Amino acid sequence: MTGRDDAVAREQAGPARQRSAVVIGGGMAGLLAARTLLRRGVRVTLLERSDRFGGTVDGRVLGGLQLDSGAESFSTRSATVPALAAELGLGERLVTPEATGAWVQLPGPDLQASARPLPNSGVLGIPADPTDPLISAMISPEGARRAAQDGVLPVGSLATRAGVSLGELVRTRMGDEILARLVAPVAGGVFSADPDDLDVDSVAPGLRATMARLGSLGAAAGALRAAAPAGAAVGGIDGGIALLRDRLVTDLEAAGAQLRTGEEVTDLTRTGDGWTVTTGRAGAPRRLVADGVVVATEGRAAVDLLSPGLPALAAERPAPVPGVALVTLLVDLPALDVRPRGTGVLVARGVEGVAAKALTHSTAKWAWLREQAGPGRHVLRLSFGRVGDRPADVGIASDDDVLFSHTLADASVLLGIPVGAADVLDHDVVRWAGALPHAAVGHRERVARIRALVADHANSLAVTGGWLAGTGLVAVIDDARARAGALADALLAGAGGDGSGPPV
Repeated sequence: MTGRDDAVAREQAGPARQRSAVVIGGGMAGLLAARTLLRRGVRVTLLERSDRFGGTVDGRVLGGLQLDSGAESFSTRSATVPALAAELGLGERLVTPEATGAWVQLPGPDLQASARPLPNSGVLGIPADPTDPLISAMISPEGARRAAQDGVLPVGSLATRAGVSLGELVRTRMGDEILARLVAPVAGGVFSADPDDLDVDSVAPGLRATMARLGSLGAAAGALRAAAPAGAAVGGIDGGIALLRDRLVTDLEAAGAQLRTGEEVTDLTRTGDGWTVTTGRAGAPRRLVADGVVVATEGRAAVDLLSPGLPALAAERPAPVPGVALVTLLVDLPALDVRPRGTGVLVARGVEGVAAKALTHSTAKWAWLREQAGPGRHVLRLSFGRVGDRPADVGIASDDDVLFSHTLADASVLLGIPVGAADVLDHDVVRWAGALPHAAVGHRERVARIRALVADHANSLAVTGGWLAGTGLVAVIDDARARAGALADALLAGAGGDGSGPPV
């Protein structure tokens, strides 16, 4: 066929019709998946069952201050979030926290004497140099000698064997004291889990491979820390991380995406070359037909939607993940102007009388918020709940009065300054059910099995979200973009027809 014949054939076939996709789930993964598809020319409808978008990225106003009520920082070990912020016009609002760093509250008869600045030379509490005086001050001489063995012990199979937990790795290389007094409080604060339950490759990608190359865990932790972009290990946004969510929604609406809240998807069925999505809005089922679907819900809901068509997926339904209660206080307490515990306190297990797992002194951590609050006014965030808590423990199931009472008591202990109800100008309680995907040992293998099961429908289906990608904005954004980008490639490769496309 000549070039002219080919052109005539394309003209007779008509224009390639625009492909369409439905994104199920309006958290950050769903928003980023929708944006990726839309920017590739795919028509997008996004369905969110709640009354708002963003998932665990949200905001509240307390005492006239706009505050994050979910995630309030992101990892700077990747350029992912800064690049997205720049795309959304927020590049100039990126900020770094104060360099004073956080503290750790350790068990002990004198809790004030047991609070220590947290060394920040490594990753996840793993010290780059166990002989650092800051480390030695937190462990016994025996613990220090044991930690130093990391520099001479052979790496062996620990670097390559499957199913290694963060706890096993640290315990084997540096001993129990480093694990209990440094790594466990960080793991509890970040993942609401015990290090022995966390898959090390999921929570610290590259750590074991770097250990194998350098010969010690400390050297690996230091190398990962040094490889991060200059500055703090985390960053924030002047005005709050929730601005990312707001700009994404505005951007999507302006670009023509259909964004719908209050739409719970009750059925997902493969029909011919596309999918039929059934929702139960206001008790009246409605059906949408699209060429492709992105499932960006939490894990259990995703499996429930997909397993009727992919029965083998039912066996991979994740267990319930931790729920977290977050209490935010706005206090008038000039004594906190001295920032007695840096930017906040992580709490080790076994600290008598303290129910919170972490406290963030937000006005000490972020200069923009401190300037808005003014002298004497401070924002404190205390979080409750982690894996292994008993039903009687203070957490997501506790009522507001119980949480408020414990917040005052715990803040007083952790900051070393009395915080009373009379000091509180405003407060807020937020509960995040299933907020933290639990990267348990075997998680990576489970993800690989799920990906393999979904691969048979990869030309029209993508599955993403924190339950697969891991905890943190970077992991969620990167995975959502990758999965949606691959789906867009598949949909556009099959484009053709009369230009109408299925209705969405």
